[in-house]
Amino acid sequence: MQGKKAHQESLFIQFQLSDHVPADNFYRRLKGILDLDFLYQTTSKYYGKEGQKSIDPVVFMKLMLVGYLENINSDRRIIASSGMRMDILYFLGYSLGEELPWHSTLSRTRKLFGEQVFLELFKQVLKLCIDKGLISGKRQAVDSALIPANASKHSMVERMVMEDASVFSRELNDNIEKEPVKPEAPKENNEDNNKNDQEKKDKKGPTNQTHYSPSDPDSRLTTKPGKPMKLYYRAQMSVDTASHFITYIQAFKGNQTDNSSLPAILPQLIANLSGSHVSRPEEILADTGYSSGKAIRALTANNLKGYIPNPGRYKSSREDEGFIYDDQYDRYVCLMGVELPFRRIESAHDEPTVYKKIYESNISDCKNCPFKEICANKKGFKKLVDSADKPLYEYMRKRVESPKGKQMKSLRSSTVEPVFGSLINYTGLRRINTKGLKQANKGMLMAAVAYNIKKLLAHKPKKIKELKMPVIKGINGLLYRLFSSFIRHYPLNPIPSF
Repeated sequence: MQGKKAHQESLFIQFQLSDHVPADNFYRRLKGILDLDFLYQTTSKYYGKEGQKSIDPVVFMKLMLVGYLENINSDRRIIASSGMRMDILYFLGYSLGEELPWHSTLSRTRKLFGEQVFLELFKQVLKLCIDKGLISGKRQAVDSALIPANASKHSMVERMVMEDASVFSRELNDNIEKEPVKPEAPKENNEDNNKNDQEKKDKKGPTNQTHYSPSDPDSRLTTKPGKPMKLYYRAQMSVDTASHFITYIQAFKGNQTDNSSLPAILPQLIANLSGSHVSRPEEILADTGYSSGKAIRALTANNLKGYIPNPGRYKSSREDEGFIYDDQYDRYVCLMGVELPFRRIESAHDEPTVYKKIYESNISDCKNCPFKEICANKKGFKKLVDSADKPLYEYMRKRVESPKGKQMKSLRSSTVEPVFGSLINYTGLRRINTKGLKQANKGMLMAAVAYNIKKLLAHKPKKIKELKMPVIKGINGLLYRLFSSFIRHYPLNPIPSF
């Protein structure tokens, strides 16, 4: 006989979420290990003592965490999805039918809390991983990735330099009194000139120096090979090479170079791992983008060993160009015996903090040289440029080219790059959904927290395999079993020592 289900809602039910969420459920296990009560004290300074009660800071942070765990980057969708999931409601401490906070409350509270609150949560989760013995801390791999900002390149406007009103008025009056009145150009010519100027500007496109985004002024135009020119933020991240847990993450402006960011990364990385029984960081692995004299000095100042390849433009030797360095007198000597002594130190045009050593010959020495046409410059002398930090680059080159350095290069790429792929594709970091550098930093910290939590709960301790007795057949097996039984019942006395 065919059955047919008749549905009629019960007027009275007795229901507890804890009875219907399995013990091995992800959010039930997370609720058992994650204690967020520290948020009450950490966030107390952001609230007054009067007025309506706000959202519980623990509930807010759990909702934020749900968004990144579920790869949801919309506050409205976080609330909608959480209301339909019994395990998430149990994690939040809500019952069926209990109304969740309004989605706009999440946005306001996120802006209210400072970056330190989110950093403290990151450290708490990191400590859970350390207490489980999952993080070594000794060796860290550092890398960066461009994360699209929540702003469009087409909405950028031209920057305007605002001057003091009184100064501008005084200069205007002076110009009116002193400058003669010039006849106006024909209207057609003016229109043509303005049109040509506008066409040149449009063809060149906006730059960070001339334009900015009014909706997100902290975002910056930049690009990488294979990526379009867009407004980005740059995520700097450190990963423990032994376990692939994230030990540091922070947002920087999109056009800030990696080598200028490393001095700011190292102190915070050490602070994240301090105060626990984990090893202090000893080695830093990074790609050539982090190479600079300032970065190498920062490694030394923090008592860290680095494995960072030198930039491609760096030249360890000039012998292939026909110049031999004389370290005793700090000079170069060409094949014709002409000396190029050290003259001065200059700063680079594009990077004022980068200094160069200039070596130049005399015009008289190169005057009769047969290679003058192909060697000397237009002024008649030869000029060589070296980095002022060449000893540091040479020190790093020897480390990178050593057998261990070659191993570290492959280890770095296989460690940090897959972690960035997981962050971007599975923890809501494909695009920044907030405005401003501080808000972007909060989002990156939460994405890293979600990644570490997923990895922590997925970890299963290795089982120790029991040693099995060898299987021996035949007469030898019978003798072996008889001998083993005899030893168990009548252990041999130890041999006395003399």
